[in-house]
Amino acid sequence: MAEAKRRHEVDLLIVGLGPGGGSAAARAAAAGLSVIGVDRKRQLGNPVQCAEFIPNPMAGYARADGVLVQRINGMQTELPSHARVATAFPGLMIDRARFDQTIAARARQAGADLWSGACLVKLDPERSQAQVRCQNGALVGIGYRLLIAADGPGSAVAVKLGLTPLETVNTRQYTVPLRLPYGETDIFLSDDYPGGYGWLFPKGEVANLGLGADRHYDRDLKAPLDRLHASMVERGIVGRRILGRTGGLIPVGGLRSRLHWGAVVFVGDAAGLTHPITGAGIHAAVVSGEAAGEAARAWFDGDRAALDDYEEDMRDQFQVALDRAVARRRELATVWRTPTAGFDAAMRRGWIAFDEYFA
Repeated sequence: MAEAKRRHEVDLLIVGLGPGGGSAAARAAAAGLSVIGVDRKRQLGNPVQCAEFIPNPMAGYARADGVLVQRINGMQTELPSHARVATAFPGLMIDRARFDQTIAARARQAGADLWSGACLVKLDPERSQAQVRCQNGALVGIGYRLLIAADGPGSAVAVKLGLTPLETVNTRQYTVPLRLPYGETDIFLSDDYPGGYGWLFPKGEVANLGLGADRHYDRDLKAPLDRLHASMVERGIVGRRILGRTGGLIPVGGLRSRLHWGAVVFVGDAAGLTHPITGAGIHAAVVSGEAAGEAARAWFDGDRAALDDYEEDMRDQFQVALDRAVARRRELATVWRTPTAGFDAAMRRGWIAFDEYFA
């Protein structure tokens, strides 16, 4: 590894400071570990690359000023026939940037050293050394005893370890003005969004309107999103103006074959903990990040089984739901771009709001 201009030595290096990495940093620093966390974003949490919904059990994480935007009462699912089915699915719409920043602030208060605009450029797992390029262009070497990879579905840590890339779908989202008060999320199941779905998530005076799709079927996400936008304008629900645009990748292949490789532990999206059908990942990121931070403390206290215990815990909590979702994706893969995709029954089998999904 090339020499860096500066060097740091820490107990724990965390790559990625979203909800998973930030939570791990907060727990580990509070336990007395020396922690450096790095994130390539210049401002933590921005740009936002999600629909910004969290389930009610996470309400405690939305108490800080500016995080909670509005409450959600339920879900309306629109099937290919245009039939709409209402289900109870309460939750919270948040300001995701403030959410991430609040967790990061808690980590800093606990003593973690967090660097924004810092990109991992080299990793030597045999020598437990990393090299990071900081926002000012300086190269900094970091020696660590344990590394937590919380750097998303395209994890740079995983790439540098030579691990198999996670299966992903692409998303595209507009922020648009809402024309009326809205207390429910809208889900659109259609062959227009093969490998994914469309959504409208109300957020106060605006809404996040987007879709996810597998680009093996169609690489153009803009055209179907523009059609969805136009239909919602015609219904009088949203305005024509596009206030913001974003997008990203969602892992949809389930958990990695292993969640720790030597002294490297994966959390959140980087671990494949995101739900392969809904794309929901914030809850799993926080849970896995906190658990990894606790496992790091135990590992440093001499519990050599702590990382294996972390992996077992994550599989106990998430494996069944993730495996079911992967199975449903495989079933849906046989019907996309065929006449069967136009039948409500096929879509009901592949969406969590319906009993058929769990059968």
